Amino acid sequence: MSISFVRVDDRMIHGQTCTRWALEYPCDGIVAVNDAAATNSILKAAYKNASNKKTFVWTMEDWQKKCQKVLTSDSRYFLITKNPIDMKMILVDQKFDPGIKTIIIGPCNERPGSIQLGNNQSITKDEAVALESIMQAGYEVEFALIKEKAIGNWKKFRGQFGFS
Repeated sequence: MSISFVRVDDRMIHGQTCTRWALEYPCDGIVAVNDAAATNSILKAAYKNASNKKTFVWTMEDWQKKCQKVLTSDSRYFLITKNPIDMKMILVDQKFDPGIKTIIIGPCNERPGSIQLGNNQSITKDEAVALESIMQAGYEVEFALIKEKAIGNWKKFRGQFGFS
């Protein structure tokens, strides 16, 4: 498989992703899936300039059309979405199998209605439902800004959102 790392990160592409995580999980490129970023030329350019690797910023529709090319590529890619809901659409609704069973949840800024799980890691109820669906589909969901600072698995936090 050509996906070497799967992450949810509200900043999507930044130094931590391109340098620190790339040491743990080598990659040749990044595929970021987010409708708002892919349709905003300024955001799209900023994300592409944040990486020194092949970088694609796609809408969900683009992803659906091109995901098989990513899988059959000789290159290794990070797959990143801005939020757990988009990741659920890819992994659960679309049944895309990245060949990796661990999903890393990175920065998720505090927002109205979110519950803080750790430093810069806050989840809304809708995002919790998405994470639960991802876990129920057979994935491990780990919260880690960087590997050494992991705060735990989704199983540790799901009770705060009414899951047992």
